[in-house]
Amino acid sequence: MIAYIWPVALIVLSNTMYQVCAKSVPDRMDPMASLTVTYLIGAVLSGGLYFLLGGRSLMQEYHRLNWAPLALGVAIVGLEVGSIFAYRAGWQVSTKYVMQSAFISVALLVIGYLVYHEALSWSKVLGMAICLAGLFLMNR
Repeated sequence: MIAYIWPVALIVLSNTMYQVCAKSVPDRMDPMASLTVTYLIGAVLSGGLYFLLGGRSLMQEYHRLNWAPLALGVAIVGLEVGSIFAYRAGWQVSTKYVMQSAFISVALLVIGYLVYHEALSWSKVLGMAICLAGLFLMNR
């Protein structure tokens, strides 16, 4: 059970910390300069954890690369830049994440169905409708 719960707990903790940090990037600092520090810390931490958890040869791992880690890098930069500029544009920390999560949930349900052939039940469709209704209510 712990193996099932701890990754989600880590995501919740990290994402909460992420939102607070993204909102707290100084207004006078260029977001791209901020991200150079962010990714330097991330690279050092990732490399350290790789070796700490028993990794042996990064070069062997790099030979296994496909398009996904490269696209993930682009996506992560998009998330970071979008979040920083959303907060600078006036989004509240209490609503921005809920808004983006609802839209992402709807998009991923559709992608899951179309690309990964995941089941799309009536309860999921109802959940999408409730997410969209919630977005409407939040923005009134």
